[in-house]
Amino acid sequence: MFRFRADIAVLMNVTPDHLDRYDYQFDNYLRSKMRITQNQRTTDAFIFSADDKEIERGMEMTPVRARLLPFMAHSAMASAAGDAFADGDGQLTVRVGNRSLTLDANRMKIKGLHNTYNAMAAALAALAADVEPSVIEQSIYDFSPIEHRLEPAGVIDGVEYINDSKATNVDSVWYALGAMTRRTIWIAGGTDKGNDYEVLKPLVREKVAALVCMGVDNSKLLAAFGDTVEQIVSTSSLDEAMEAARRLAKEGDTVLLSPACASFDLFKNYEQRGTLFKEWVRRETEKEGAK
Repeated sequence: MFRFRADIAVLMNVTPDHLDRYDYQFDNYLRSKMRITQNQRTTDAFIFSADDKEIERGMEMTPVRARLLPFMAHSAMASAAGDAFADGDGQLTVRVGNRSLTLDANRMKIKGLHNTYNAMAAALAALAADVEPSVIEQSIYDFSPIEHRLEPAGVIDGVEYINDSKATNVDSVWYALGAMTRRTIWIAGGTDKGNDYEVLKPLVREKVAALVCMGVDNSKLLAAFGDTVEQIVSTSSLDEAMEAARRLAKEGDTVLLSPACASFDLFKNYEQRGTLFKEWVRRETEKEGAK
């Protein structure tokens, strides 16, 4: 969630996160997210995901006065003020008032459904702020992946390594796994924040060949996925986790660091965790090159 400017509020999604700060009550967390709209006027704009049922529920709990600008890939919500939607071929239509533009998600450097949502939300916000459509299109097509979010880290023995250390909650991992196109060795774990892993299980069954747990206490992950993943390894350091992932990976696989947890049990923050992951891949790549 972020605030674009004083009169435009954007809410991407609401999924369980930091519940330890909200008495482990999701409704408390939801109400805190909806506060982004509390000072908006009828002339302001509220940009939100129409695919997110919790936002819909939050809007029932906290009525919104601002103009509604929904974006969606699965829902069908019309709004007189404007909207953005995706068709099955990657074409994104974005409209605010009488201004509109069309984007081709296939031309974007950032992939995955979550980035399609990001592009639609950003385009809606920019249109609402009177940015020229041609400028919006070029900016989205030029945008590159940020560090620690589905960031390619290198290839070793035909296995690609992806740094998604910024995925510190279940929802982020759901999108990351959904973007995987190859057999995946998933590295997860850290400081649990009240996670419910149930929503990940269908994707884990489909995408994940092995789970490497990396943390001081891996008991919750082991219990959650013990009957879902054929191979699970428990480790207590990054080096141990990386060695396990390398043993389990085959040529053509992906090793995905997407922890679903905070990093504070073994690392200073998610940035350090991702940087150490990339450094390990770089060292091993150099060793392979020196042979």
